[in-house]
Amino acid sequence: MNSPAPHVRVIASPQSWVEGEAIRQLEAASRLPGMRSAVGLPDLHPGKGAPVGAAFASEGLFYPFLVGNDIGCGMGLWRLDLPARKVKPERWAARLDLEGPWAGDTDAMLAGLGVKPSGFEAALGTVGGGNHFAEVQRVDAVHDAKTFTSLELGTDGLLLLVHSGSRGFGEAILRAHVDRHRTGGLAEDTDEARRYLTRHDHAVAWARANRATIAGRMMQGIGAAGRRVLDVCHNSVTPKDLHGHTCWLHRKGAAPSDQGPVVIPGSRGSLSYLVLPTGDGADHAHSLAHGAGRKWTRSSARERMRERFTPDALTRTSFKSHVICEDRDLLFEEAPPAYKVIDRVVRDLVDAGLVRVVATLAPVLTYKTRARRD
Repeated sequence: MNSPAPHVRVIASPQSWVEGEAIRQLEAASRLPGMRSAVGLPDLHPGKGAPVGAAFASEGLFYPFLVGNDIGCGMGLWRLDLPARKVKPERWAARLDLEGPWAGDTDAMLAGLGVKPSGFEAALGTVGGGNHFAEVQRVDAVHDAKTFTSLELGTDGLLLLVHSGSRGFGEAILRAHVDRHRTGGLAEDTDEARRYLTRHDHAVAWARANRATIAGRMMQGIGAAGRRVLDVCHNSVTPKDLHGHTCWLHRKGAAPSDQGPVVIPGSRGSLSYLVLPTGDGADHAHSLAHGAGRKWTRSSARERMRERFTPDALTRTSFKSHVICEDRDLLFEEAPPAYKVIDRVVRDLVDAGLVRVVATLAPVLTYKTRARRD
């Protein structure tokens, strides 16, 4: 008896541009053995062998390569005890430095969060490269006052958004799998599957601890204290019931829609959106866009941006916010024009009935890196 054809869906309006290679990767993944569903979100773009901004559901086996190397990567949001009127971005930028090992007690930090050491504690509390960041934000506008108030947020307070993951830990886990299986899957209820899932869950917990440590370093640097509002992971594989079947839900750059409010950030020169998921979630694999999604490759962004901007110009944004990024290549790669328009991405989610906008958040100070990365 033949298996039913997988459900393939791309959630994007005609006004949203999605690269053809991303669609090809999504469709290729949908043809993997055991695959039941492949969903592309509005931020869908090509990745290394599999698309980013996508969720996949399979039965009987799962595919670590679809999760990728940054297992547990996600977004954490903290409410700070500083009012917006006390913004001092230039002073904060002069003294913030999150490079190098955290000077605190890593074992105690992890133990307090119930997380075992990974062997990668030298990277605990570091942001990493690529599109990762730590950003002080202010409230731009509130669209759902009831939900906003229920999160104990105020319009005059500052927030801190941290985007980072498991650093080298997740890479080591994926490498061990790929060296043995390449892009092959693991059958559930096998010793190899259980070993991978144990390490995967460890990396997810470690990544959450990493975001908390980054937040602590940022708060110390700007002289603030804070309370975590939310923390969600967008790179993972977990068991999930979908349409009456127990499946393995892979998220690769896909925020969960079944864990409460989510922040969907734009580029570092645009608004971020605090949203509340709506609907039952089954037809979109209980997943949402995790950001704006890249429009240009990194090499293309470097070439284009060098022709249009000086590095100094990219350290200030249209919101008059500051960007700390002393890696010139990364500064060009992460320039706002290299990303899709976040307003369009979120509008597609709203129009599809997936979210309701709670508030928009504007950047004040974005931390990327102090030192050029080798």
